[in-house]
Amino acid sequence: MNPDVVFKIANNFALIGWLVLVFLPRWRWSARIIAPVLIPALLAGFYATLVVEELGNSSGGFSSLPLVAQLFQNRAILLAGWVHYLAFDLFVGSWEVRDAQQVGIAHYLVVPCLILTFLFGPAGWLLYFAVRSVATRSLGVNNVYDRGASPLVDSRIGR
Repeated sequence: MNPDVVFKIANNFALIGWLVLVFLPRWRWSARIIAPVLIPALLAGFYATLVVEELGNSSGGFSSLPLVAQLFQNRAILLAGWVHYLAFDLFVGSWEVRDAQQVGIAHYLVVPCLILTFLFGPAGWLLYFAVRSVATRSLGVNNVYDRGASPLVDSRIGR
C-alpha cells in the first residue's frame, strides 16, 4: 500500500481516538475499547505489516544515533516509527482518562494533559502525573484510595 495513504489512514484513526477521549470520555466504549484497544490494534497491524515488509530492505539499526538516522531514511520504516508513536500515545491517553475517572479527577483537568500527550507524548504523561499527584496527594499509583480530601478530586468517585 502507498505509504502516503497509510499515513493518512493511520492519522485519521488516531484522531478519532483522541476526539473520543476528549469529547466522550464517559461513553463506555471510548476509554475502554476504542482508544486503548481497537484503534491501537489497527495501528499495530499497520506497524507490523510495514516492519515485516521492510525488515531486510533497510540499512541502519538501533545501537547508535547515526544508525537510527540511517534506518529512518527508509520511508516505510519512518512511517512505521510514526505509527508506533500514534498507537502508544493514544494508549497512554486512554490510560490517563481511565485512571482519572478511577481516582475522580475532573475531566477538564485531564484535557490539557491529553492535548499535550497527543502532541508531545511523554510531556503530556508527565503533566498528567503532576495533576494526578496533586489531586491524590500521592506520588504513587497504587495507593489512590489512601488519600485525604483534595479540592481536585470528587470524593464520591474512586472509593
